[in-house]
Amino acid sequence: MAGWNADTAAGPLGAGTVTLVEGSSFCISSANGDINPELPHGVFHQDTRILSRWDLTVNGNPLEPLTAQNKEPFRALFAGRVPRSDGYADSPLIVERLREVGAGILEEITIRNYSMLPADCVVRLAVEADFADLFEVKEARVQRRWEETRAAYGDALTIHAAWRDVRKGVVVKADGADIALDALTYRVQVPPHGQWTAQVSAVPTVDGAVSAAPFVHPAAGDLTPRDHRRREWVEKIPVLHIGNRSIERTLARSYDDLGSLRIQDPAHPERVVVAAGAPWFMALFGRDALWSSEMALPVDPSLALGTLQTLADRQGSVVDPLNEEEPGKILHEVRFDVSSGQAMGGKSAYFGSIDATPLFLIVLGEVSRWGFGADILAELQPHADRALEWIRDYGDRDGDGFVEYQRLNDNGLINQGWKDSWDGVNFADGRLAETPIALCEVQGYVYAAYMACAYMAYDAGDLAKAADLRDRAARLKKRFNEAFWLPDKGYYAIALDKDKRPVDACASNMGHCLWNGIVDADKAQQVVQHLMSPEMFSGWGVRTLASDMGAYNPASYHNGSVWPHDNAIIADGFLRYGFVEQAQQLSTALLEAADYSDGRLPELFCGFDRSQFAAPVPYPTACSPQAWAATTPIFLVKNLMRYDPHVAAGGLWMDPALPESYGDLHITNAPMAGGRITIDISTEHVRIDGLPDGMVFHRSQRPWLADLVERANLDPKR
Repeated sequence: MAGWNADTAAGPLGAGTVTLVEGSSFCISSANGDINPELPHGVFHQDTRILSRWDLTVNGNPLEPLTAQNKEPFRALFAGRVPRSDGYADSPLIVERLREVGAGILEEITIRNYSMLPADCVVRLAVEADFADLFEVKEARVQRRWEETRAAYGDALTIHAAWRDVRKGVVVKADGADIALDALTYRVQVPPHGQWTAQVSAVPTVDGAVSAAPFVHPAAGDLTPRDHRRREWVEKIPVLHIGNRSIERTLARSYDDLGSLRIQDPAHPERVVVAAGAPWFMALFGRDALWSSEMALPVDPSLALGTLQTLADRQGSVVDPLNEEEPGKILHEVRFDVSSGQAMGGKSAYFGSIDATPLFLIVLGEVSRWGFGADILAELQPHADRALEWIRDYGDRDGDGFVEYQRLNDNGLINQGWKDSWDGVNFADGRLAETPIALCEVQGYVYAAYMACAYMAYDAGDLAKAADLRDRAARLKKRFNEAFWLPDKGYYAIALDKDKRPVDACASNMGHCLWNGIVDADKAQQVVQHLMSPEMFSGWGVRTLASDMGAYNPASYHNGSVWPHDNAIIADGFLRYGFVEQAQQLSTALLEAADYSDGRLPELFCGFDRSQFAAPVPYPTACSPQAWAATTPIFLVKNLMRYDPHVAAGGLWMDPALPESYGDLHITNAPMAGGRITIDISTEHVRIDGLPDGMVFHRSQRPWLADLVERANLDPKR
């Protein structure tokens, strides 16, 4: 997720916050549907807050919230009641607000009168728009003041704003309302046991022109554009049924959230990528998108291809300390169609990520096995070569064989791995590590990247290149296990600091090293034991930092919290080294945690022990929905299925290790090499139907790339 230096942490959203998401647009409001400018609320479009106040009162009273339910990721129904003026407790006036977010919002307001008397109501909707960028809102530092003009004409309130040469605006329409410069007002009488309904919409403008189609309700039986987009997504993805209905609900929620977080590159609208998460990171983040699309491969492989293509188009080409760009480097963050000042470094793209570049190569290796055309993969190969050159020429800053980071300017991220908060890398006694820092998992990613590229070179017939990359990987693995292993502690250091000293905290990062295969086999058992120890395993998941470390804080961002995606990677690492029971235990704990948030795993939750609190304790500013949290349940189940295709090799491998408590699994419409297959798993049998011609089902585990590379004859002289 985007970095949190000490002065850039997000403020709390307030109790009962409701977040709606559709592509790069989102809405944050309170439990009664109101948007409060004193909190980080608002309607956001292309990283601009187009509505900063949206407060509904009836007869001067704000609504008392009763419930708010998300119907879809982009639509919610709020219910509240109007306080009585005579002091009695139960009000007969119930207000419903059906809200839909897209390029703006559409809201249907309904007042139901459960009294035997008519009810006179003055319904007022106060409107403000400050056009703040989302960083200003997130960090509670809205300082830029726009020159604003307002106009009330007919059934619309128009707010225009200018700042330097930028022009923005919003048009609020409300048929039948009295339009003032600060509010829309209806004066109505609701009959006994009757109801009254009105529709209000708000759509952004750019340079005076409406930037999107106006919000309208379709005719009866028709779908809104948001519903059409969702239907297309649902028709495209697998249909899954599993005996454990709780897990089925969680997976369905994951599919929905993943669909809602899809965004397009305006230059290539056919390429779909995944935004990092709502509310603050509705943009393309290299690391997040690569991990999320990797985890979502069995649902929609095209997300991974679109991510690779979009990142390749923006691969670094020059050395620029301002945004930390370097030739061959894969970006950390890019924001589409917004002013350049909204990304870190003052440009539309920021490159302060040490792991996005090797992850790019790993995901390319995975995509190469899912049946995309050779011509498509060939177009990405030059970008892979440049990424390898970056690892050699820039990633390894001092030539010691390890990839390390140090920010190139004082405004960049202090820490540039996935734990990118300012205090995310520390020693066992709590002292902060100083840069340059070489993270343990990044060395593993580089190892896996070398192996992926070696096998792609072998497939292409370039045996010399394959052998060179294999040898690089072997040297790195040997040096890693010598430099990072702490024999007196029985685990790997989280990092090496500026003086090449092992940073000796017991952290979850080493679990990623199991996933990527850089761990020596004779050390794996000790690593697994530490990760599943009471100090690390909370009962809901593996903590980012052990509870006996000096910097441990269960309510911190990276020093004791539990991150679902982190745990999914660790669980797959367990499987890689044969620790099936531990993988099942960890996966089940995470899926049980999702039960306490309506089937949706958040970005992270606090690391309090399960014996202390009966439910996972929410982290106050966690993103939800969030991309790699949404794909975590998919990744967990896919890995327990041990489901691995290699289309070019003509095989689909599967050897399920699903716990008995999950029940039978039936999947239809699963994508495979341009076709669709059906999967049935029960205690009695495993069956695949519909495999494309030339593919064979193997009831076994697919060999790891490292094993395949070792088996290959890579000596070009033979």
